[in-house]
Amino acid sequence: MFGKVFSLIPLFLIVMLLYLVMAFIGVNFNLGASPLFELELPSGELWSPSWSGIFIMVGVITLYFEIIKSTSTGMATSIEHMFSMGVFLFGLMLFLFYPPATTSTFLILTLMSLLDVVAGFTITVAAARRDFNMGGN
Repeated sequence: MFGKVFSLIPLFLIVMLLYLVMAFIGVNFNLGASPLFELELPSGELWSPSWSGIFIMVGVITLYFEIIKSTSTGMATSIEHMFSMGVFLFGLMLFLFYPPATTSTFLILTLMSLLDVVAGFTITVAAARRDFNMGGN
């Protein structure tokens, strides 16, 4: 039961809500903000990620899992795609009208949620065509 309910929740909603909570408590998500730490790479260069970079990496990982979720077929998948569209619209409205969300980082997360919607519908249609072979190809 819990697994089915969890599969309906778009993961980008969780990422966006976490962003909003962190922005509310004062985390700076502007690109070029102070780094969280520095790590020396084998090349000798320093890697200095900020919260912005960390959230973009989390967004890429989330997008991967959302695309994996899109490969299943059924009514639950269609409902999840509709919820994902709502998350995209929620993110877009926040970016346009809510000052803590008006950063490039949040816009990138919002565009990743749009890509999730487009990829989800595309994968579902392709899988449905494969499953519902009309005898053509």
